[in-house]
Amino acid sequence: MVFIDIHCHIDYFNEEKIEKIIENAKKSKVKIILNASTNPDSIDKTLELAKKYPEVKATLGIFPIDAIQLSKKELDEQIEKIRKNKDKVLAISEVGIDLKESNNLKTQEEIFQKFINLAIELNKPIIVHSRHAELECIEILEKSNYKKIIMHCFCGKKKLVERIKNNNWYFSVPTNVNNSEQFQNMIKNIPLSQLFCETDSPFLHPLKQENNEPANVLYSYKKIAEIKNISLEEVEKEIENNFEKLFLK
Repeated sequence: MVFIDIHCHIDYFNEEKIEKIIENAKKSKVKIILNASTNPDSIDKTLELAKKYPEVKATLGIFPIDAIQLSKKELDEQIEKIRKNKDKVLAISEVGIDLKESNNLKTQEEIFQKFINLAIELNKPIIVHSRHAELECIEILEKSNYKKIIMHCFCGKKKLVERIKNNNWYFSVPTNVNNSEQFQNMIKNIPLSQLFCETDSPFLHPLKQENNEPANVLYSYKKIAEIKNISLEEVEKEIENNFEKLFLK
């Protein structure tokens, strides 16, 4: 079996810890780890990690709160860096809108649109952060008519979940599904063909501990199997098919 962590931030850890994280992941058969960059330094480190570890795949972008701190020139330079490394990039992430940490919607929308345009140009999936801005992100994405979309850790209302499902986009199930009725209900209502699993390491630990890591993505897989009353092997195979369909074709 091959398990996939579709979204994490192991670049937050030091090199010694990262080596242990990769070792733990391999022991748990987590063989594909998508590391999402959050700022310019994180872009560089993510590319380095992807070069060093075959299991790590680079997903590059600027987190919305970090992005609004950059000048237009600085942001465009980072977008150009992603463009130049397109053959090493699996997806555009972590990008989107965050109205919990900033109410600067207009600037965030403009930046998000730049990353959507980049994803379309490079024909890469886009993994979207939408904290307290679920409707705003959906409306912008719908206008783009793009389909290679994963809503990361989506916490919107049921009617928005249904809207995303009807758009044939994807959801990633975080490991805190272990303790979240909202994410458990999402699993009930979304076809397995539209699901991925993520840890968002080092955040959202399934047991409410510190320093989540990719090996724990199995908690999400197991919860899906439990709720849908199917085997773990069936969940693993279907998510692997989703990955091949979205990322490798």
